[in-house]
Amino acid sequence: MKKNDRLILGIDPGTALIGWGIVRQQGSRLSLYAVDCIKNTPQMTQSERLGRIYEQITAVLAQYKPDVMAVEQLFFTKNVTTGISVAQARGVILLTAQQAGVKLAEYRPDQVKTSVCGYARADKKQVQIMVQRLLGLKEIIKPDDAADAVATAICHANSSILDRVRIKK
Repeated sequence: MKKNDRLILGIDPGTALIGWGIVRQQGSRLSLYAVDCIKNTPQMTQSERLGRIYEQITAVLAQYKPDVMAVEQLFFTKNVTTGISVAQARGVILLTAQQAGVKLAEYRPDQVKTSVCGYARADKKQVQIMVQRLLGLKEIIKPDDAADAVATAICHANSSILDRVRIKK
């Protein structure tokens, strides 16, 4: 990789399916570097799920050595129990980044959707289509958890491009 290139790891937190995707940023050019999901089974206890998330994110960080991790913030309105378990998973993900010494950025779901789709209320299908278009992919990234993770990485790339363009006083 060149001096100004960087890898951005995007994470879509969850407990059953955790999407992750790495975008390579070369100036203002973005390309998909790697994408996958961590899959936990319904039979696993919450502590087993959290342990697996820790192990898998640690492995991704060791293998790809991203420059920054962008994580989607938690948003829930209906099921508090699910929200709490996802918050626990998010905590493990944030801790894993901190322990690995990886820079961390967090974005609200509406920020990610606005950055990728131009619309804060875009649905999952719209996010998938725009990720495909922005990265020039032949196919839509599936499942949508993986596409959401890549969208979070794109959001961070777009934010950092804007930061470099803004006039500093």
